[in-house]
This record gives sequence, structure tokens and C-alpha cells, in this order.
Amino acid sequence: MKIVIEFYRTRTSDEAHAVIGRETAQAANLDHAIELARLLAKTLNMPQRPDAMTIIDANGATLYSGATEAINEEKPTP
Repeated sequence: MKIVIEFYRTRTSDEAHAVIGRETAQAANLDHAIELARLLAKTLNMPQRPDAMTIIDANGATLYSGATEAINEEKPTP
């Protein structure tokens, strides 16, 4: 299925969203789409680290929306 993944930052004072990245991709299913979005959240060159992401299908329906805090955590150095 064709998907669009939007990465955004949320301003806590008024819940405003600013899209900082958008990618179009092909995914076999929703689990694959989420896995791909998590990978892109770590590897895309965006002006800021995203707070959250939304996955949208080709018809504009939201398939998934969620925070990315756990995705952005750096692994500690040994």
C-alpha cells in the first residue's frame, strides 16, 4: 500500500503542530509502515527531531498517529 509519513513537532503551550518531514513509501501492511516510520525517524535529515508521526494511506485516512519519544532515545555508550 502507498503511505505518507509525516513527522512533526508539537508546541506544548497550544498543541500546534509543525510538520518537519514528510516521506512517501510503499508498505506491505500497517506493521511494516510503522517499522519504516520508526527507521526514518532515526535516519532522516530533518531540522529537528520529531515529537510525533502520522501515517496516512493513499485515500488520506489516518492509519496511525503516535509520539516518537522512545524512537528518538539514544543508546548509551558503554
